Amino acid sequence: MRKMQVGQAGKQLFKEWEGLRTHVYLDSGGEPTIGIGHLLTRDERASGKIWINGQPVRYANGLTEQQCWDLLEQDLDIAEAAVNDRIIVPITQNQFDALVSFAFNVGAEAFRKSTLVRALNQGQYDQVPTQLRRWVRDNGVVVPGLVNRREKEIELWNK
Repeated sequence: MRKMQVGQAGKQLFKEWEGLRTHVYLDSGGEPTIGIGHLLTRDERASGKIWINGQPVRYANGLTEQQCWDLLEQDLDIAEAAVNDRIIVPITQNQFDALVSFAFNVGAEAFRKSTLVRALNQGQYDQVPTQLRRWVRDNGVVVPGLVNRREKEIELWNK
């Protein structure tokens, strides 16, 4: 099966869902984040640098909008690979984009181990919305933003 990538429409949805922030902010779970939903790693926090397009970039004074988009592209590579590697049934571009959004948000490893992946790979396409709705908590608390995001992912999945 050919490797899929998030389309332009999907990337715009990421910006809508994650926002684009050129300076560090705390996400709903209190974790330092920058750009379009880029969770800063321990190394990035310690060094004050993010590698973008193979170059170390200091982010203390913020990133440019282009750097934010470039960083999203890098981050999407990980989520796209998780979906491409784990999903063995045919899916549409919209379904792919919805799954990448989910994998990006919960993390590639959590996505790979999810019941959603197991159900989908057994051909249970109708179970995807139910499985997505299970992932609306951060630190055990239901987050309205995650509820909204899952509903938008389901809407995209069903298009």
